Amino acid sequence: MTTSNPLPPKERMRIPRQRMPEQPAGERRENFAEVNLGLSAALAHQEALRCLHCKSHHCFTGCPVGVKIKDFIELILVGDFLGAAAKIREDNVLPAITGRVCPQEDQCEGCCILGKHGEPLAIGYLERFVADYERQTGQVGLPPKAPPTGKRVAIIGSGPAGLSAAGDLAQRGHQVTVLEALHEIGGVLIYGIPEFRLPKQIVHEEVENLRRLGIEFRTNVVVGRTVTVDELLGEEGYDAVFIATGAGLPVFLNIPGEHLCGVYSANEFLTRVNLMKANQFPAYDQPIYDCRGKAVAVIGGGNTAMDAVRTALRLGAQTATIVYRRSEVEMPARIEEVKHAREEGVQFLTLANPVAFLGDDRGWLTGLKCQRMTLGEPDKSGRRRPQPVPGSEFEIPAQVAVVAVGNQGNPLVQSTTPDLKTNPLGYIEADPDTLRTSKRGVFAGGDIVTGGATVILAMGAGRKAAQAIDEYLKNGKW
Repeated sequence: MTTSNPLPPKERMRIPRQRMPEQPAGERRENFAEVNLGLSAALAHQEALRCLHCKSHHCFTGCPVGVKIKDFIELILVGDFLGAAAKIREDNVLPAITGRVCPQEDQCEGCCILGKHGEPLAIGYLERFVADYERQTGQVGLPPKAPPTGKRVAIIGSGPAGLSAAGDLAQRGHQVTVLEALHEIGGVLIYGIPEFRLPKQIVHEEVENLRRLGIEFRTNVVVGRTVTVDELLGEEGYDAVFIATGAGLPVFLNIPGEHLCGVYSANEFLTRVNLMKANQFPAYDQPIYDCRGKAVAVIGGGNTAMDAVRTALRLGAQTATIVYRRSEVEMPARIEEVKHAREEGVQFLTLANPVAFLGDDRGWLTGLKCQRMTLGEPDKSGRRRPQPVPGSEFEIPAQVAVVAVGNQGNPLVQSTTPDLKTNPLGYIEADPDTLRTSKRGVFAGGDIVTGGATVILAMGAGRKAAQAIDEYLKNGKW
């Protein structure tokens, strides 16, 4: 494919990476409006000029859902923004979402050749730009649908894996029903990611686009209680089931005082803010312990921890502190999220690990007892293993604490489907290539198989599952 880029490669490499306009830190910490404001058309075109249009497809292979990146960049260069958005939608049914929350620096941008000599192409910014342009014009380029096959597929869970699978299966002509336990569609996109990083209206609009593909969404359906997997395949008449329930069961520290009032899991804290609208107090009764004027400590160093601590600031916390047992270099959170948190006034207490929550005689949290840590040899994650320093205990004040150290798979579906094999951690066993489980007609993918991961990796699993389900529905082979 030739390119419309008028600049020779050396001149393209001289163009600096365009910066994303954003709310000033002092203003944004006082509101829940989106931090990043998006590129203008001029900035997007300037950034697109940086693409070397190289013969290698490293950026493409680095994308878990296989977006044709060079193709949509080329369409931006010629000013066909709607065409660029439609090109992305061929492989990614949620471009306005992934353009905001996908860790591009570790995936497509991490593979960009420009990054070897400077900063990589801002692929995520460009994806967001064309997706927002498409939304604002109201001319969403939905992909074509194959003729109806007469086959029915039930998808359990409306998070990124479920939505991605639903979109691909609908395009293949199958009748798709998505079953969601909560009262809103979107899974972690709705309850887990704050408004300032992913506005909920964008999630609602992307879901509406999927409805236009003919997908049926049913809320308040708790599979394992309302209906079982066996009933879906039996009297409900579905030909296949895809389990995409995610990893929504919180992991705790199992240290003294974890029962105290004021101690939350990140799941509960963020759900109460995002889904139950604690961020809109006093318009909505605040379903969370008031953070105003309080010292808030968040334990963890991932994106969820950054979401929680930045949310606490916006709820009026006097101080908001990340407590992390490794150094900042080992933090798994996105560099941009750490940068934004620091700019907003978040404090970082690294190489420290809580050993107890402290409380008063009324059962309310008053502080954390922590222990200093040092880093030893790398563990299986490749990061240096934290080791406690004997006799180094100290205390910090906190009236609210949020534990953000990971999640596990909710066991409800597995416990009510006895012939569904799971591993010792409770995750569903699925073939890595086909995502088939031990039960005929049942597939599983995303965090319920791999454990907690990113939105885009879950979407990649959804796409893989859709292809395997389509093949199964066509040939009946298991």
